Amino acid sequence: MSTYPPVAGPDAAHDPTLAALLAKLQARHHGAVCCTLVYGSCLRSGDIYDGLLDLYLICDNYRAAYQRPLLAAANWLLPPNVFYAEQAAVGDPAGPTLRSKVTVISLHDFQRGCSPAWFESYIWGRFAQPTRVLYARSDAVRAQIEAALTTAARTLLRNALPALPPEGGVTALWEQALGLSYATELRTERSGRAQELAESAREFYTALTRLHAAGLGYGFTLAERDGEWRYHCRVSPLQRRVAALAWGLRRAQGKLLSIARVVKGLFTFEGGLDYIAWKLQRHSGEEIQIPDKVRRAPLIHLWAFFWGLYRRGIFK
Repeated sequence: MSTYPPVAGPDAAHDPTLAALLAKLQARHHGAVCCTLVYGSCLRSGDIYDGLLDLYLICDNYRAAYQRPLLAAANWLLPPNVFYAEQAAVGDPAGPTLRSKVTVISLHDFQRGCSPAWFESYIWGRFAQPTRVLYARSDAVRAQIEAALTTAARTLLRNALPALPPEGGVTALWEQALGLSYATELRTERSGRAQELAESAREFYTALTRLHAAGLGYGFTLAERDGEWRYHCRVSPLQRRVAALAWGLRRAQGKLLSIARVVKGLFTFEGGLDYIAWKLQRHSGEEIQIPDKVRRAPLIHLWAFFWGLYRRGIFK
């Protein structure tokens, strides 16, 4: 029986457009997709047609998922690969188009990325948030994925606790832990996104904290007081210094890898530059124009363009 808290959300059995999109993606990757996950803002809002649906395709291995060796190599060297996919409304010509950002990673890399074996927080920080399994090839695969998702939450807490206050509310604990992970990437979201996520999923995070409390170490205890779950832990000064150093390294590493993934995405993500501009504009509220020279030679001019956006505070 799964210990992963249930997450409500879309269901391909009741949405023919979503079902058609998943079938298209399965065919695109030659039947190698063993599990499909959805997370992010569309899952939180409940409207998968608002913005881009964040999908993660878990595949058997990269060789099976691609016919082109270069894509398989890119996915293996710097996982994951990111693509764009859309599906016209099924059964309603006037219906909305379902648009998605599709991320591909192998089952092995996903399980490793959710575990303490992966220093970078890109996977375990991301999948410590509510995630719904849209498709699993079998009950055994679903169990593996849900175990990995549960491990991701534990990995984030274990790494975050030495960098956080020794006591406080569970919602604040997760807000700050997610904030540490967010800070390791080039983010376009407005400040307060971690708070919004923690507040919107209070029951989910309370369930995860109770599940992991006994195994977190640091003398971690959890108690309910006046209807609020609160935690207490004991962290030595040395442990705090080590944690501060580790998160500093993750921030430097993560931002460099974020740039590398963006550059890689230019070659895999159809309309990648326009997507970048759309996302920056959506979250910053400022109009973003892609200069012609960046479109003509992105590898040459993208760096100065990004630096200008960074100096304007468009992303952090």
